[in-house]
Amino acid sequence: MNPSTSYQQAASKIQNPPQTFNGKLKKLGPGFILSAAVVGSGELIATTTLGARAGFITFWVILVSCLVKVTLQMEFGKHAIYSGETVMTAFNKLPGPKIRKTNWSIWTWLFIQLFKLLQVGGIIGGVGIALNIAFPAIPVFVWAFIAAIGSSLLVYRGKYQSIEKISALMLGVFTLLTFSSLFAVQFTEYAISWQQISTGLSFTLPPAAVGVAISAFGITGIGGDEIMYYNYWCLEKGYAQFTGPYEDTTEWNDRARGWIKVMYLDAILSMVVYTLVTAAFYLLGASILHQLGNVPEGYETIETLSYIYTESLGPWAKSIYLLGAIIALFSTVFAALASWTRIFSDAFSKIGWVQFYDPAKREKSIQYLAWIFPLIWCFLYIFIKLPVLMVLIGGFSTSILLLIVVFAAYRFRYFRLPYSLKPSRLYDIFFWVSSLAILGVGIYSISKVL
Repeated sequence: MNPSTSYQQAASKIQNPPQTFNGKLKKLGPGFILSAAVVGSGELIATTTLGARAGFITFWVILVSCLVKVTLQMEFGKHAIYSGETVMTAFNKLPGPKIRKTNWSIWTWLFIQLFKLLQVGGIIGGVGIALNIAFPAIPVFVWAFIAAIGSSLLVYRGKYQSIEKISALMLGVFTLLTFSSLFAVQFTEYAISWQQISTGLSFTLPPAAVGVAISAFGITGIGGDEIMYYNYWCLEKGYAQFTGPYEDTTEWNDRARGWIKVMYLDAILSMVVYTLVTAAFYLLGASILHQLGNVPEGYETIETLSYIYTESLGPWAKSIYLLGAIIALFSTVFAALASWTRIFSDAFSKIGWVQFYDPAKREKSIQYLAWIFPLIWCFLYIFIKLPVLMVLIGGFSTSILLLIVVFAAYRFRYFRLPYSLKPSRLYDIFFWVSSLAILGVGIYSISKVL
């Protein structure tokens, strides 16, 4: 699907949704891109840091953070399918004040992104550190710059299909390496027992672990950013085009429900993948790093994290770990850049800087931003040089962003959704459980700062 055409609905693009499970599998894809973004920063840095500091006791926080947000992701995907609107177009219709014809939610989102710049800067620094450990003759900042240029080259002219395939490949390699390490740790002195896991499912939270747990909640699983990105990837995959412009007819309702079911499957399967990988990384951090007393910090972050491989597989596994770390962190940079170029172009269009629905101008904006953002991330890392802190700051700001996402999802569900697409009561129960849990964490985060 070409992004030049996938943002416009037209009757000529209509397709009936697949009816079989195999047919639906062939239409999946947006979730792969999100998973590639999720399994880098959250799993490799924030999750293992929490495990290293708190041990098994906060395992439940990680699981809840992964499971609780998927309903909001579905609501954003559903809104894309039946309305054909981008996130920023939808946000501009939210109630509340506007400045220069731009809704407060868009301005707030732009402000929060200043802190998200730090997060991705920390991740790109992690790529540089991992490459420097593998090839120490080249300084970290040079490797970070090379990673920035590499991401730009991949995204600069990357269409949806190539971005989906690259994301799926990196996700598959990293997942295989992670589960190999988790399996191997069972044959070492750090073997994980059921008693330790049950301790982590006791729903208790030590006061000393609260701060890291809040950041981990924001950054592990699908964060507020990824929920918003999902809209663009559903559009570029073609779900909205295949559904067609809204019509109050049985045929349109059937198509919309069919493509929404495909999207549900995509969201659920991606959730299963990133939840399993997140759980695996947390258990590795809790079983190895916590016992060793090693908490990832500063330039030693990647070196410290390597223990989860070398202590489970042996010293020879360090090279495998470095490969996995590079792929995991770079996948986040790659997927984030692909998403940022689209959502920022859309946000800038609401301010009046870009004409997002003009295919040529949108493509030019995406190309410019594909070079600008990686350089900003790289310079921020070179200046601050604290990747864990940078990532955790981004995680905290994500918790705040989730408040806006909850409000938007509520408006989509109860004020924008056609009555004919009303979901089941069970869906609504999950929707409110997700919303209330996220609201609670967001309010708690704000109260701690104030």
